[in-house]
Amino acid sequence: GQTIAVAADDAFSFTYTHILEGWRAAGAALTFFSPLAGEAPDGSADAVFLPGGYPELHAGQLATTRAWAEGLRTRAAAGALIYGECGGYMALGDGLVDADGARHAMAGLLPVTTSFAARRRHLGYRTLTRVAAALTCWPTELRGHEFHYASVVAEGPPLFEARDAADTPVGPMGTAAGTIAGSFAHVIDAA
Repeated sequence: GQTIAVAADDAFSFTYTHILEGWRAAGAALTFFSPLAGEAPDGSADAVFLPGGYPELHAGQLATTRAWAEGLRTRAAAGALIYGECGGYMALGDGLVDADGARHAMAGLLPVTTSFAARRRHLGYRTLTRVAAALTCWPTELRGHEFHYASVVAEGPPLFEARDAADTPVGPMGTAAGTIAGSFAHVIDAA
């Protein structure tokens, strides 16, 4: 993207500085928005990034503060690339089940439902091989890091096949729908 809108607030706070600096060095202009404050991504953005964070702690507020989700839908309809990692991935999905078992509507842009009701830790470095016909502007193989307690209740076709640091397959990860994609992995760099 030439203009990349980045979600930045208490729900979306895990952004690698070197990624943002790399985008700037490549000539991209970055804008920032707060879904928790009811802000939508920049209307001129041709890419939107939702980093990791703690949407599960703010799921009720995200479910009722809908400008961010409407803004994402508007950007998607305009053909913008939208990517969410970890917490951002959960927010792009249909719903998020909190630790008490309550389901909260999220953006509804990916066929994903995640849950904290049955917590399970996922931790480690990952090699991610893109298998979906999405993110073709990215390298086919990436390095990332996975750290979360959420479980996937429902998920569409995989975005990546993942391997751990010992090169052992850990299975499919993430999903994509058109120009919208995401996964639990925090992308660090090309492989």
